[in-house]
Amino acid sequence: MRLDGLIASGRGLNDAGIGPVLDKAFARKVKALALVINSPGGSPVQSALIGARIRRLADEKGVPVFAFIEDVAASGGYWLAASADEIIVDASSIIGSIGVISSGFGLKGLIERYGVERRVYTAGTSKSMNDPFKDENPEDIARLKGLLEDIHGTFIDHVKSRRGDKLGADDRLFTGEIWVGQKGVDVGLADAVGHIIPVMKERFGDKVKFRKFGQKRPFLNRIGAQLLGDVNTAVEERAAFAQFGL
Repeated sequence: MRLDGLIASGRGLNDAGIGPVLDKAFARKVKALALVINSPGGSPVQSALIGARIRRLADEKGVPVFAFIEDVAASGGYWLAASADEIIVDASSIIGSIGVISSGFGLKGLIERYGVERRVYTAGTSKSMNDPFKDENPEDIARLKGLLEDIHGTFIDHVKSRRGDKLGADDRLFTGEIWVGQKGVDVGLADAVGHIIPVMKERFGDKVKFRKFGQKRPFLNRIGAQLLGDVNTAVEERAAFAQFGL
């Protein structure tokens, strides 16, 4: 099963879309589930939902899960990988980026230049935070950083619970740092360098058979047309992959 692309609610890779496919895969009498992951991350909630579903089904069915990383499994993509029992990378795969980020733009000077006056009214002192059309507020920044730290802590707990004693002592593990191939294995974020067919044959014999599971794409997308494509999602996904040089 492929877990490919940006992780996002309502678009891209999310629990609502991939959940039924996971249910179907685990319902079959399979010896193992191989996840082929290529994701720069995205929504922490959707990452957690998908990861939790993988673990629940794997434990219920007693099916081992292997994660095979292609170009990248970073941030939320690594969250998904850590939900597997073993993580196998290519020699050039990028993994890690165990951190949380929030980004945006400050447009206050832009609207002032064009004589635009913004009017916002709220009930509740905490309702308006980090308004891009106002100067940054130190209190808002502190609140946002607190939220990010909470999410980061949940991410760290997930990785520690899944990787356990496999994790090395590198003090950069949870700083958002990334590793390539064998170096990811060395720090304990992956188990080995390898590829899906030889690894599965080694584990389950030369006569192992593969059954593919995946989401059905809309008809227009299947024939290559993009008239109904989500351009915004495509741009976000391209930018997310680009930060890793991909």
